[in-house]
Amino acid sequence: MTEIHIVGTAHVSQKSVDEVREMVELVNPDVIAIELDQGRFATLKKMMKEEEDARAGIVREEEDSKAPEVKSILSGNFMVMIVQWLLSYVQRKIGLNVGVEPGAEMKEAIRLAEERGIRLMLIDRDINITLARFWGGMKFFEKIKLIWVLLRSVSGKDDETDELDAVTIDSLTNQDMIDAALAEFHQFSPAGAHALIDERDAYLAHGVVSLEHSPFERAVVVCGAGHVPGIMRYRAHPETLPPMKELTALPKKYPWGKIISGIFIAAFAVLILAIGFSGATDLLIWAILFWVVLNGACAGLATLLARGHPLSAAVAAALAWMTSLNPFLACGWFAALVEAKMRPPTAKDFKAIGNAETVSEMFSVPLFRILLVAAAANLGSMAATFGFFLLLGPVLGVNLEMMTNILITGFTNLWHFIISPFVALF
Repeated sequence: MTEIHIVGTAHVSQKSVDEVREMVELVNPDVIAIELDQGRFATLKKMMKEEEDARAGIVREEEDSKAPEVKSILSGNFMVMIVQWLLSYVQRKIGLNVGVEPGAEMKEAIRLAEERGIRLMLIDRDINITLARFWGGMKFFEKIKLIWVLLRSVSGKDDETDELDAVTIDSLTNQDMIDAALAEFHQFSPAGAHALIDERDAYLAHGVVSLEHSPFERAVVVCGAGHVPGIMRYRAHPETLPPMKELTALPKKYPWGKIISGIFIAAFAVLILAIGFSGATDLLIWAILFWVVLNGACAGLATLLARGHPLSAAVAAALAWMTSLNPFLACGWFAALVEAKMRPPTAKDFKAIGNAETVSEMFSVPLFRILLVAAAANLGSMAATFGFFLLLGPVLGVNLEMMTNILITGFTNLWHFIISPFVALF
């Protein structure tokens, strides 16, 4: 049976880098297993190559690659991409505060494996599956809370993030701190914590248990300290490990957004019909006008707040009233396509987003702003749809009693209109 040595790390800690080096020197392993998937491993390797070239004074020409396809990105869940970028930015921001880049301990493990000819194994789940399960499993208000916290961190209004220092980061590998952090995250978002922590504990444990029964003599496992307790529990009781198929399945997508949108559209249609059949023609005209103006104002303003081009905001404002009535269309898509036309993304945008050290740098990247415009315009239109039903009465000077009488009259007249052909037959 393979002798397993686990190093629990904090991903932006110099202490963790040192501990990885010390463990490898002490154990002299046959294999090093790291908490990375193939995609993140390739990204780190590329970064390491660029850093090596920079130290050697070598300047290489940029690889000839195509600009990102905006239509293709918009057809997927671009909100997950935005959240991933914001999470990466916050981690990078913490790293800048303590002078250690994110993933430094993984780079050290890779470097040691290559220098010493040690076998390297990747034991983490594909990041795309993790993010899909993370976002797909979260409830609506959990998503809102997460985005709010990320925006506070990105905007610099989260004092806790700014005040993190090397000592605090190093303490994150202490068991008491780990338990407290895990408990807080589970309380903040049970579904999110399940996908990011619990499921990955199991996935990583699968790799460790398999390694334990491999022909290797000694192995060093490098993973986040928060995963170590879960991995150890599964090592003690491997029969409790969930099947790999269950851990790698993409979440089932239920069209809740389209269902909710459909309900609001139906409510709007019924409300307009009722007002129309009540004979309150002036109120009907003002209600439709209010719908158009409110949707346009909210979508256009949200686009501008996301630093979208004025033409993108104009398109969002012009189409919001119409796309709000179609669950298969979104004004944000059209606004984003205009934004891409006015400020085209380039092949370097993904790298620029990954390297951004300030909020301004991130917002200046065309691709990031395009997706932000899409999200902002859609959220603005969604807010307008809710606001329409809440504000219709007060804005048009109609109190609850008047609105009730108008609707009762309208529904009564509508019912008579529907059944009148059948009554005539008999």
